[in-house]
Amino acid sequence: MIKRVLCFENPARLSLKLEQIVIELQDVTRTVPIEDVGVVILDHKQITITHALIDALLANNCAIVTSNDKHLPVGLMLPLDGHNLQSERFREQIEASEPLKKQMWQQTVIAKILGQAHVLGMQHIEHGNMFKWAKDVRSGDTDNMEARAAAYYWRTVFKNDEFIRDPQGMPPNNLLNYGYSIVRAMMARALVGAGLLPTLGIHHHSRYDAYCLADDIMEPYRPFVDMKVLKMWEKGGVTSDISSEQKRELLGITTMDVNISGHRSPMMLAIQTTAQSVQKCYSGTARKIIYPDW
Repeated sequence: MIKRVLCFENPARLSLKLEQIVIELQDVTRTVPIEDVGVVILDHKQITITHALIDALLANNCAIVTSNDKHLPVGLMLPLDGHNLQSERFREQIEASEPLKKQMWQQTVIAKILGQAHVLGMQHIEHGNMFKWAKDVRSGDTDNMEARAAAYYWRTVFKNDEFIRDPQGMPPNNLLNYGYSIVRAMMARALVGAGLLPTLGIHHHSRYDAYCLADDIMEPYRPFVDMKVLKMWEKGGVTSDISSEQKRELLGITTMDVNISGHRSPMMLAIQTTAQSVQKCYSGTARKIIYPDW
């Protein structure tokens, strides 16, 4: 089932009544079934949300995202208990061998580079070298092909010599940040739903990052955000402030069609497929992460 993403950009009071989210705005009150919601984004300082609703959202495996003064996501809340076999799956994840994690990272980097090659192809930019780099990725990406591909990709994809991919940099970096945050929230939610700890990554390791595994596994989904942002950039009107219309357009990423396992699925469902395959790799019932087909 495709879950809805709710984004609140105006003053509101959010509460719970009969398994419904009660949304009280200035002039209107409406309700949304809590079981239909997968992500809630709070993007205004004058939003009040009751503890009962937070509890119900987390019980429904919903991700709650909070934004800062610049309207960029800065916080993510997820349930601690996302699966009935959670302790067993935690153990499998914690005990995973280094060779297994290196193989999983190799698959992840290959899928990401192939996705970036697809985006370059859509922009009619030379990308034969990307296929070579993808083919040369070794276990654990010991030769750092990811960085080599990324350097070429960001230097060429926007056809703008002045563009540098930097989270704190000039637009459209802000649009990329916003889009990636949405994908990160969906991936973290899916991993928790698969019974995994989003903190324990296969490559990313940081004492300051609570979602290392989500950051790892979302990598091949970044090119979908890039495609969306490229279209917005080409239309014009991109500034340092993200408009409500641009946010709505970026939220549409959740329902973008993704080719995965020979089928077309909305991204939210594709991400769930990927997360479940990650769990199977940890348990030893599969050897390959299922990523989008390019």
